[in-house]
Amino acid sequence: MPRRILIVPDKFKGSLSAVEAAGAIARGWVAACPDDSLALLPMSDGGDGFGPVMAEALGLEERRLDGIDAAGQARPMAWWLDAAGGRAVVETAQSNGLALLPRGRFHPFDLDTRGVGALLRVAGQAGATRCLAGIGGSATNDGGFGMARSLGWVFRDEAGRAIEQWTGLDSLAAIEPPPGRVWPSVTVASDVRNPLLGVDGATRIYGPQKGLRPEEFAKAEGCLGRLAKVAAETLGADFSVTPGAGAAGGLGFGLMAFAGAAIEPGFEVFADAIGLEANIGEADLVVTAEGRIDEQTMMGKGTGQVAALCRRLGKPCIGLAGQLALGSAEVDPEERLFSRLAAIVPDLASESEAMANAATHLERLAKREGRVGFAGS
Repeated sequence: MPRRILIVPDKFKGSLSAVEAAGAIARGWVAACPDDSLALLPMSDGGDGFGPVMAEALGLEERRLDGIDAAGQARPMAWWLDAAGGRAVVETAQSNGLALLPRGRFHPFDLDTRGVGALLRVAGQAGATRCLAGIGGSATNDGGFGMARSLGWVFRDEAGRAIEQWTGLDSLAAIEPPPGRVWPSVTVASDVRNPLLGVDGATRIYGPQKGLRPEEFAKAEGCLGRLAKVAAETLGADFSVTPGAGAAGGLGFGLMAFAGAAIEPGFEVFADAIGLEANIGEADLVVTAEGRIDEQTMMGKGTGQVAALCRRLGKPCIGLAGQLALGSAEVDPEERLFSRLAAIVPDLASESEAMANAATHLERLAKREGRVGFAGS
């Protein structure tokens, strides 16, 4: 009987998507073990690539939308739908992604999440009743203000004027709900646990990588703080302190407050949606992978959670990586998560070579480990 090999890689950041990594591993493995039966389940925790990964795993059809990016520029966007089952998947970075904008050209004060609201609206209009949303990779810091306006919420200052830019939220006096709901129920996949405000909040932790300067923190915090206060008074619940509210520049907060979303750990969303435990239970061997397997892997990153689930189910798990940097995290055989670990660097290539030709070297590594097979597990 052919052995059943389950391939569950994460992305190799900066070089391979999870889908590309799965393909490279599969090519290498089948070259070494042509009789094995392979199943590929690329993973995503809600960050870059969440949409295609989840759509492939769930068998959703790609749809297109003529939407806008965070700067309000026209942009075609992808989203995914199972029309019969009423399930949709959106990756909010299709609209508000930092990678979509020229570096340094736009300031976060001029960006918002309006396009995210358009994605949710079109999903609802197409008949989706449930939506999985990955919200990583954002360029915005608007607390979901633009998304909420796109869904029909109105934000007014003390003079009753509608606020049209999130930098005017420090004068917010009232929030009016939309006349009706036009979006599906939303489950957000995010491993970011930060609150909206404060030293660990969206502005201070993630703002600098988007272009916010320290002298601008007070303005941003004032706007988001006022939004949180008036929203709590209006809705009867303070979502700003909920873990994950600070994700994606506060989009986590906005989705909870104005779209009724629930935030769940990204790996758990992925694992539940694709039936990961059942798939591991049916496998003879599991291969997982990421660009760098390190101590954080052992503390809850996706590949580590795959390995932990394999250990609980009594299944061997091989971990492949661009590099290994474990220190003392994998020394105790009784606590070891992975049956075997292997890396591209330094055995097969230098770090620069591995980054430049990641798919080729990962394929070579998988081929080598396939030849070892169960012997080293």
